[in-house]
Amino acid sequence: MRKLLDFLLRKKHWFLFILFEALSVALIYRNNSYQRSVILSSANFVSGYVVSLSGEIQSYFNLREINRDLQEQNGQMELKILELQEQIESMQADTVTFKGAVTDSVIPPFPYQFIAAEVVNNSIAHFSNYITINKGKRDGVKPDMGVVCESGVVGIVSNVSERFSVIIPLLNPKSKISCKILGNNNFGYLSWDGRDASFATLEEVPRHSEFEKGDTIVTSGYSAIFPPGLIVGVIEDFGKEHDDNFYALRIKLATSFTTLRHVQVIKNTLQEEQINVEKEAKKND
Repeated sequence: MRKLLDFLLRKKHWFLFILFEALSVALIYRNNSYQRSVILSSANFVSGYVVSLSGEIQSYFNLREINRDLQEQNGQMELKILELQEQIESMQADTVTFKGAVTDSVIPPFPYQFIAAEVVNNSIAHFSNYITINKGKRDGVKPDMGVVCESGVVGIVSNVSERFSVIIPLLNPKSKISCKILGNNNFGYLSWDGRDASFATLEEVPRHSEFEKGDTIVTSGYSAIFPPGLIVGVIEDFGKEHDDNFYALRIKLATSFTTLRHVQVIKNTLQEEQINVEKEAKKND
């Protein structure tokens, strides 16, 4: 208390100055209409600026949540498009015409769902690159689930903990994804040579395949990991493999791994059943 009193006594001139200034402003505001209007206008301007600044700061901190909502909405829209594509293909494949009669089979329910996640660790400069996301077992993520972003395919889940998952991306020699040329259904396997983070190679494409530079490469759907039709990239160049019966296509990847931030993990509700029945079939070999 004594220190406080000493401080007030030392600074009494300043406190008196502030008090007199405040009284002067109050008297001017009370007795002069012009000055009162000026003070009110200035006060409104300052308060408006402060409110605006506060709103901008609040909006900035809400961007993460807004972005997450947009990612989930984009994921739902993409799932709906894939579902419609699958329904159209099923209708075309399952409709049988025999002696003028048309029989339509029942379209099975769409088995895919998306789990939104954020990238918390990423590498592109190594020969074997990996990506870590902030979703794990407790969120429903399991090994061998496909991962995509709004631009295209990212990779496949490799290891999972309670809260995190590690992805083997396309930029890893271990990654082998079945892809096809959009429009003619000739497929091959996408691999990475460890050189450029923007390109990969689609191998084992049959020589009789018809394609051009700029054609789109999508997932073939010949696995329990990715549904068909997800964008992988476009054909940049091509050449023959050591075996003249196949082409090797240089693919410019649709996914920008250098700026990757938000991803969607693909949950296939029929994946386990498909894998199990395929394992049983292989036991008979």
